[in-house]
Amino acid sequence: MALSGLFLITFLVGHLLGNLQLIYSYDNAEAGRRAFNEYAYFMGHNIFIKILAYVTYASILLHACIGLYLAVQNKKARPKNYAYNRPGTNSGTASRYMAILGTLILIFIVTHMANFWWKQKVTGDVPLHTKEIAVPGNPMMQTEEQKIKLYLTTNGTYIPSEGVEVKNHSELYAKEVDIKVGEGYKDLHTVVMNFFGHSEQGQPTNEYALWAVILYVISMFVLMFHLWHGFGSAFQSLGLNHKKYNGLITFTGKAFSIVVPLAFAIIPVLIYFNR
Repeated sequence: MALSGLFLITFLVGHLLGNLQLIYSYDNAEAGRRAFNEYAYFMGHNIFIKILAYVTYASILLHACIGLYLAVQNKKARPKNYAYNRPGTNSGTASRYMAILGTLILIFIVTHMANFWWKQKVTGDVPLHTKEIAVPGNPMMQTEEQKIKLYLTTNGTYIPSEGVEVKNHSELYAKEVDIKVGEGYKDLHTVVMNFFGHSEQGQPTNEYALWAVILYVISMFVLMFHLWHGFGSAFQSLGLNHKKYNGLITFTGKAFSIVVPLAFAIIPVLIYFNR
């Protein structure tokens, strides 16, 4: 329980650093979109990251199963409540509701993955990263322009969409000769932006964006309370407690449980109000 919890804590830091790119370069939206999509591509194709992702999935399931098991065992050990019970004198609020908090976080993880991970990895319901450029049209009409859509490829070049067919969700093939000419980035940035209230790249805006933001923020506060007790108790469970550094562990745990969830919560709020 403690080891899986500490591993997931380190995962939160890495995931946060990646998500912070969503609010990068508001003065140059294309630069921010490209940076996040390149990051998402790297996370999905690097062999070491992929192995780490599977370890993360296993850790989440293991952490949830062990937590549920311990909650059931504690209930069996004391099927009836004490006649006189003052739990607040012996334990903090967060520690008494760890099972409930963990269940709520698990529900959030499932819905979060359904909205983003499932679309990207399973259904492929994610548009490719494209941009439009204006080029001169009829030279006899200087004001006339036409738009050309370009696919961003993983080798850093752009390929005109005309004459190109998309296969396997991201592979770009020349229609006439059926030869692969590149691989495009999935535009996960646009999916996230639209989910939290933007209308970009011709994709529909989520009509429930405000509720999505509110539920996301609430989930991060739930995570905050879960970490408030879980961070320190993980070190205690492993026997890594000593009067010389218990104070440091407690301070670090409390700071982490506030800063990290708060940073996660700020991201969708900024996205929503910067439409």
